[in-house]
Amino acid sequence: MATPEHAPIDPCTASDFVARWYRHCLDTSPDWVVAGMAGSATTLEIDVARWVRECGDVDPGAALRGARNAFLVAIAWRDLAAIDGLDRVLANLSALADQCIEYALHQAEAEVAERFGALRDRQGGVVHLIVIGMGKLGGRELNFSSDIDLILAFDESRGIEIDADLDAAGYFRRVAQRMVKLLSETTAEGFVYRVDTRLRPFGDAGALVGSVGAMEQYYQAHGREWERYAWIKARPVAGDIEGGQRLIATLRPFVYRRYLDYGAFESIREMKAMIDRQVARRDSQADVKLGYGGIREIEFLAQVFQLVRGGQEPELQDNRLRPTLARLAESGHLAAATAERLDAGYVFLRRLENRLQMVDDRQTHEFPADAGERDRLARAMAMADGETLAAETERVRREVHALFEQVFASPDSKEKADASDREHAALEALWQQTLSAAEADDLLERYGIEDTAAVRQALVELQDQRRYRILEARGRRWLGELIPAVIAASANTDDPERSVLRTLSVISEIVGRSNYIALLVEYPAALSTLMRLCGASEWITQRIAEQPALLDSFLDPRQLYHPPRRSELEAELADDLAAFDVLDLDQRMNALRRFTQKAMLRIAAADVTNAMPLMIVSDHLTALAEVVLEVALGMAWDQMSDRYGEPRLEDGRRAPFAVIAYGKLGGLELGYTSDLDLVFVYDSPSEAATQGGRRELTHQVFFTRLAQRLIHILSTATPAGRAYEIDMRLRPSGNAGLMVTHIEAFARYQREQAWTWEHQALVRARPVAGDAGLGARFAGLRRELLATERDPARLAAEVRSMRQRMRRVKDETTDRRWDVKQMPGGLIDIEFMAQYAALAYGHDCPELLIFTDAIRILETMESAQRARYADIRTMTRAYRDYRRVVHAAALQGQRAMIDRDSRREAERQAVADLWAHWIDRPVGPSDDSTDPPGAPA
Repeated sequence: MATPEHAPIDPCTASDFVARWYRHCLDTSPDWVVAGMAGSATTLEIDVARWVRECGDVDPGAALRGARNAFLVAIAWRDLAAIDGLDRVLANLSALADQCIEYALHQAEAEVAERFGALRDRQGGVVHLIVIGMGKLGGRELNFSSDIDLILAFDESRGIEIDADLDAAGYFRRVAQRMVKLLSETTAEGFVYRVDTRLRPFGDAGALVGSVGAMEQYYQAHGREWERYAWIKARPVAGDIEGGQRLIATLRPFVYRRYLDYGAFESIREMKAMIDRQVARRDSQADVKLGYGGIREIEFLAQVFQLVRGGQEPELQDNRLRPTLARLAESGHLAAATAERLDAGYVFLRRLENRLQMVDDRQTHEFPADAGERDRLARAMAMADGETLAAETERVRREVHALFEQVFASPDSKEKADASDREHAALEALWQQTLSAAEADDLLERYGIEDTAAVRQALVELQDQRRYRILEARGRRWLGELIPAVIAASANTDDPERSVLRTLSVISEIVGRSNYIALLVEYPAALSTLMRLCGASEWITQRIAEQPALLDSFLDPRQLYHPPRRSELEAELADDLAAFDVLDLDQRMNALRRFTQKAMLRIAAADVTNAMPLMIVSDHLTALAEVVLEVALGMAWDQMSDRYGEPRLEDGRRAPFAVIAYGKLGGLELGYTSDLDLVFVYDSPSEAATQGGRRELTHQVFFTRLAQRLIHILSTATPAGRAYEIDMRLRPSGNAGLMVTHIEAFARYQREQAWTWEHQALVRARPVAGDAGLGARFAGLRRELLATERDPARLAAEVRSMRQRMRRVKDETTDRRWDVKQMPGGLIDIEFMAQYAALAYGHDCPELLIFTDAIRILETMESAQRARYADIRTMTRAYRDYRRVVHAAALQGQRAMIDRDSRREAERQAVADLWAHWIDRPVGPSDDSTDPPGAPA
């Protein structure tokens, strides 16, 4: 037995209905029902059909009403006596309704079949009516004396056959009419349930029973926002349960949009306003269901998040309110404290609602005005008196309403609170193009915008594009609210003009996707974040314009500006992919891209707001790429092994395969726009066959296709964009080489055929995904290859030759500006010098071969006393400075260039001098009369 939620209350005192029917139910109900009522049974067994059978030869309608009253008395008794808590009470009330509907349907089908014959499909099976419970019945949250909302359908796809001169629609209409009459007709024994079927397509004007196909067409062509809201609660409750489940699954894309649907806020706000108008007309502010701070506001709060996010977060597709609140807290969409307060308010108000209806089995939600009735209700709520109950009810409702207003306050109240009506009207006139150029310029200048003509032109172009011209009225209204807000918010940015122009460029791309416009209208903080980040980075602007789903990240600034650690990345990606079948590659690829883009945006947001230094930025970007690579490799392996089985060694272990990172990823210096330079190696007999699949492949072919599938998963363009571009040109023999290489063949190539530039590239190579043992073997092979003794003079000549060829092709230096990466004394020169040091001295200074990044290789040169401290400090300071310039330029979508007369000229020349000393005039290690290049004096 659950822990009581309140003190026991005398049921007969609290409820006239219980007092009236209790003795009668004791006399007429079977012992097992009486045991449940008295609390001697741990749970109440609800079995309407059994109760009717045991009542003997009684009219079915009368028996059904008797069963309903008996079980209602038992449920109320156990509730008031504190035997069952709220969840169990609501579940019992819903189960009772389900069984009453099933029984009534069974009787109705039998009566219609007696006249017209049973309805059967082509296989001879009986076809039943589909009964969908909506509202609280659908959510298993039925209150004590409630209407039941039903939608009725039949599945015509089963090939229904009938002998009588009656079609399936007419047959099921008769069944439905009889079922509804059995449930709702008031007789001497009372009624079972008031049945409401107006939620069906076209309401009262529509067919009482519709075919599944007709329903699908209706919701696709005519479905309205309130119907999406209603179908959140849908559940098959009787008849063809499997058919009902299929219907709900078919309509799921209508209810839960695959994109983040922020337009749901306005839709629910409009529904709430309509309810408020009805409450005002009826003068029923005391209504604890529909009035301010009532049950409906809590339901709206939960269900708006379901409508907005349910398509992308299937775990929110739940027709029960309390579990939904808990999931919203777990996912961070609601603060835990907010969810707890809403849940507590819901429990209080639902108990209060049930107590109101238990008094006389009457559908009411009005808190009584009479003092005596309040005192009686207070006793039923285990409270001291009516005054105490009224105060607590008011407190709960005020708290619920305040939480509701935090989410659903209209955009007008959010946006216009800080601006005068006159100023806002001027901004609206700017958007509506009713201001003169001079008036518009004067207005824009007040917000710190200098190039006012550019902003005016951007506004004109926004309205001239086709996507705006075909925009529906609601979208235009949202845009009419958003544009003034953009201009007003620009005053709080570092560069109002740049922030406005870039934000307008994002809006221009999303103007036809009104759900994102709605997000920015509904969440001023999200708009502020967008403008801040757009003002700081053209790269961020472009990413958001290309993938507007990233705007969802702006709703929680605390998370946005704090990039996740590697363990958090792994957990978040696992959660994102868990929603999709392991072999559903398209969905998993899109999820992988959304995750990558969102994580990269979080890193960039912290970056541009100076929340972390450049080296840490690269660490985060590198960790992200490694996590994505490992997961993508697992996805590729699952796809391959499902069809071809797995390559295995003689001892049964899975044949090892490893992903080796070169370039920026290998050197732990990944940037936002960096490709991933990859090489793939394996270690198993090339001609051996895979095991356990539908078709065999040799190991070499398997691993080749595995690599191709991995590249496809990462780099193919999908609606969610790309995860990463992959560059394979550093593999043995470059583009002419095999996609994957046996580790032994890789070793032979590096020893016998590789060019010096390939050994330079190997300095930055490291394993990043796949088999750890093979990765460790590769790392050992790398150290062995790099430790080969080389002639410094010849090595320097080859490094210099390669650098000259690269500069001829890639250097964009002009008479006035230096190319930071390719200029003499630039970033690439420093990288080449670090690689030269590793290759020239790795044979007798193995510490140089530990690291793959230029900074630590150079620092090791100094700590091993192979170079002067001052020289290393010059190079490492310059390298960090150059990387900051390159990084900042990438965030603006530009190439890294500096003026020739900038403060960095001395720095560049110092690096160029070291290049001349290390590379242009190298001193061989065999010349004992001279220190190694750059050695300490």
